[in-house]
Amino acid sequence: MTTHDPDAQRRILNRLRRARGQLNAVIGAVESGGSCRDVVTQLAAVSSALDRAGFAIIATAMKDCLADPEGADRPDGITTEELEKLFLTLA
Repeated sequence: MTTHDPDAQRRILNRLRRARGQLNAVIGAVESGGSCRDVVTQLAAVSSALDRAGFAIIATAMKDCLADPEGADRPDGITTEELEKLFLTLA
């Protein structure tokens, strides 16, 4: 992912790292025979964290798109149509 906003990239990476930690906790709970309730609760947290990271990535790309509607300076070259499709895959 490339963006003109290093702060946004840092926030997204933090979300993904948090999700990875939550997923490690789910794996550990399954391996140690954790309760169904705990495993499913943690799994829901992982899913939510990943969704939030995805929406943050799309929101950042939308900001870049608004700043450069023609896409000439966008490093990823993503179009507004592609952003819409990506957003809908997460929705």
